[in-house]
Amino acid sequence: MTPQHQIRADYDARTIVVYQAYSPAIADAALRAGRFVAPFSFGRMTWIKPSFMWLMHRSNWARKPGQERVLAVRITREGWEEALSRAVLTTADPVAMARAAVHVQWDPERSPRGAALNHYSIQVGIGRHLIRTFTDDWIVGLTDLTPQIRKASTLIQTGQAAKAQRLFPAERIYPTPRTLEDVISPRN
Repeated sequence: MTPQHQIRADYDARTIVVYQAYSPAIADAALRAGRFVAPFSFGRMTWIKPSFMWLMHRSNWARKPGQERVLAVRITREGWEEALSRAVLTTADPVAMARAAVHVQWDPERSPRGAALNHYSIQVGIGRHLIRTFTDDWIVGLTDLTPQIRKASTLIQTGQAAKAQRLFPAERIYPTPRTLEDVISPRN
């Protein structure tokens, strides 16, 4: 049985991939520069998600207005773990939330057809006081996944889920340090 709260991600020894969906203007500018630049907003929280399926649900497979482009954002594991170490759960005391540099929430993981599963996926909100560190220090690469997402969506809609699944990133359990698990795990 899958644990209720567990980070699953595409990662290697040095980096982890998180996903974000943007308008074409933001995605194109970021891809040209190799990092986030205007019109990306540095003045508000940005949410990163290591679950590809959760972002497919959130962006409606890159069809939701303002989320038509999906980027795989490869960041350092050191940055990811720093973000988690500074996190406060969104279910925490409102005062603690207001002061936190990073917010963490857990939402039901999704199937390729969007059904809620019985375990949760982490979403990490990088606050405006940490965004420059995220964009300038942690990001090591941006990849536009939109073409493969559109192809996968079409395959799913035409009853070819097995073929679509071959286009999904491989995600596995992320080895979260115990000290960070204590910070990000909801108390039941």
